[in-house]
Amino acid sequence: MQRLLVALLAAIDAAIAAAVGLVVLLAPLTLLWTLAFGITADWGALWPLTGTLWAFGHGAPIDVAIPPELIVALAIPAEAAAFTVSITPLAFLLFTVLFAARSGARAAKAGAWATGVLSGAIVFAAISALVAFTSHVAAAETPLVLAIVLPAAAYLVGALFGAVRIAWEDGDGGVLDALHDLVDSWGDWGPVPAAIVRGTAFVLVAVLGAGALAVAVMTLLRGGEVVALFQSARVDALGAVIMTLGQLVYLPTMIVWAVSWLAGPGFAVGVGTAVSPAGTQLGVVPGIPIFGLLPENSSIWMLIVILVPVGAGAFAGWAVRSRLVWEGTPLTMAPRAAIAGGIGVVTAGLAALVAVLASGSIGPGRLTEVGPAPLPFALALGAEVLLGAAILLLAPRHRDELAEERTDRWNAEMTTVSSWDEVAPGATAWPTPAAWPADDETAEVPIGSADDTAPLDLDRFRPPGEPRD
Repeated sequence: MQRLLVALLAAIDAAIAAAVGLVVLLAPLTLLWTLAFGITADWGALWPLTGTLWAFGHGAPIDVAIPPELIVALAIPAEAAAFTVSITPLAFLLFTVLFAARSGARAAKAGAWATGVLSGAIVFAAISALVAFTSHVAAAETPLVLAIVLPAAAYLVGALFGAVRIAWEDGDGGVLDALHDLVDSWGDWGPVPAAIVRGTAFVLVAVLGAGALAVAVMTLLRGGEVVALFQSARVDALGAVIMTLGQLVYLPTMIVWAVSWLAGPGFAVGVGTAVSPAGTQLGVVPGIPIFGLLPENSSIWMLIVILVPVGAGAFAGWAVRSRLVWEGTPLTMAPRAAIAGGIGVVTAGLAALVAVLASGSIGPGRLTEVGPAPLPFALALGAEVLLGAAILLLAPRHRDELAEERTDRWNAEMTTVSSWDEVAPGATAWPTPAAWPADDETAEVPIGSADDTAPLDLDRFRPPGEPRD
């Protein structure tokens, strides 16, 4: 009965996630449709447009074909009459992944994560298929298979991640527990997978936060250019609203572009263009207001910004190292090097994935290449993060730091003892860390060395003359 209930709740979650995403598109489109065409508008075209944009928001490209009558009326060149738009507005995809992760986590807490993930993914895939089959727009079509598969894949990945994260920590009484036990049996290598995941999470938070800050700073510095482009578009209030909403859903995509700029490779805004810290080469840029944030020029000295990803890697290395030390996990050099390498590799893989989604075509001609190149972005960000993580994870640690950590562990152990008489009969006071013998106050001891991780020897603090047990 419990599994059936989890399946039903997961199915409801999937239906709500799909409905919210569609309503977020349908509601403003309905308002704009009414304002633009009035009550006599062709309402039959509203739902197909909504479904097409929803699939586009999950990564499915749109093949645009301008009708012949518009080509003649607007004097559009024949080569510009058909093109593909493939840069994903990541706001929709991000919402689906986060909502699915929340549903998967709830299913894991209920003790049936596999049932919940499978049920939710099936329902979301069914809704994606229904939307794809009923959303046909002659002038803007999405590939049918991608319109079904990509939204369902996004939901499945989010639900699986949320469920596994909770089930790995709390246990599931099944395959994850068996895998957890297998990993624990690796000895010094047991903590490595969890440390890699934890470190990568810190890196993502740091670099995305830095990218968002970069976009905010450019908005403050070049907000006037954005306003000027709005004015030059000569649109009415309705057109300004449409342009603003369209740019807002691309805000996460712009943050990815900013991260690529901070990493060094930068991004393109057309064939033969480049926007990077080393220099900016732009030709004729589309008059989209958000492109007013692009820097007009750069200096080679701006390459100093690559220290931001290096700092993100160092932050992740410090966080992972602190967690390992607090847990008293003994690690030799090889596992720590593997953690640093794993953080760099996983970060590079994720960078390549988001770069694929955040790059592509936005129009005909030279606008077929826009956004960061996946391979240079992945290699640069992964290498910089690896460098920062390695500095903190592989560096030796001073004995003063080790003494402080021993104090924390000593206090934790002492709280489990009801009285000192249980350990050293006849003693009149608790021993203090200051009583520990110091072999060499200036020696440096690597993380996880025998001196760092050895259990406390309470016999070292036995009062003089008291026999050992």
